[in-house]
Amino acid sequence: MSFYNAFKKSLPWVQSPLIANAPMSGAAFNELAIAVSRAGGLGQIGFLDDMHELSNELQVARDKLQDLMSTLPDPQILPIGVGVIVFGSPKDAWMTLFRTHKPAVVWLSFAGTSELRQWTEAIRQASPKSQVWVQLGSVKAALDVAQACHPDALVLQGSDAGGHGHQDGASIVSLIPEVTDTLLQHEIGDIPLVAAGGIVDGRGTAAALALGASGVVMGTRFLSAPETRIPQIYRDAVFKASDGGQATARSRVFDEIWGPNFWPATYDGRCLRNKVYNRYASGMDINKIRSWLVSEMNGPGSKSLDVQDMGSLWAGTGVGMVNTMQKAGDIVRTVRDDAMKRIGSLA
Repeated sequence: MSFYNAFKKSLPWVQSPLIANAPMSGAAFNELAIAVSRAGGLGQIGFLDDMHELSNELQVARDKLQDLMSTLPDPQILPIGVGVIVFGSPKDAWMTLFRTHKPAVVWLSFAGTSELRQWTEAIRQASPKSQVWVQLGSVKAALDVAQACHPDALVLQGSDAGGHGHQDGASIVSLIPEVTDTLLQHEIGDIPLVAAGGIVDGRGTAAALALGASGVVMGTRFLSAPETRIPQIYRDAVFKASDGGQATARSRVFDEIWGPNFWPATYDGRCLRNKVYNRYASGMDINKIRSWLVSEMNGPGSKSLDVQDMGSLWAGTGVGMVNTMQKAGDIVRTVRDDAMKRIGSLA
């Protein structure tokens, strides 16, 4: 599906190809979303379970984007997206938020098909002009949601992605083409696909478009942006990492470091590899790992612990190509321009 048919009418400020920042919980706030949308991408605010805090973030974005909004066909639509972790979230409270702020995109993730259908229907009633995007990580889930919800876009998250995702998944190299073929076989060819996972530059963007995506989402690349709210020590760990398949690992242990894992069994997460993961992979019991970590943090050798050994620093396999600070708007423009040049050279 062409960019124009997929997004130009509904997201008129977005330039081709569509580049969005991932709605990274705890990292993507109004500063990042504003910068990305102003550069012609889709800026997004990550999941917050504090509705008052999220409402403030959206109001700040609305206040700062008034000039851009005045140029849009509907100046009431806020030209950013909002990420929602669906399981465990109070649907009615979120609908009140959407009714008030009218974000251009509501990105739903982490729930079963039935619950996603309920949320999709409720969003379309609360804010009819908001697009509903659903993040998934398997062919079956994509087909089920396409049939049940018919979202405005399916975000196909490959196994290279940082953060949480389907525990059993494939990279976008096979996931996007197989989803495309499966949807066409079921006569569902009008839902645009957005690629996520392992994309950090124009090369990955051009490849995703060649695979059949109508746009891309990047998370790890935007960890280098000063507008992303992460501690500098986290950003420095990202810059230091190389050989992304070795520097990162997927596991549920990253959610078990300090207590029971509340995430459904379907999902795990990709983080910078650390001593906790190495001990877990070698067979050490999680309770012993927790005791060891507390002892290390409080002992004489605590200064030798890296920040990534004491927590979960979410990053994808593209981390090895993210090594310098760059403003979010410049990231969008650089990746977009490089992708177009590479597509042109291939043609």
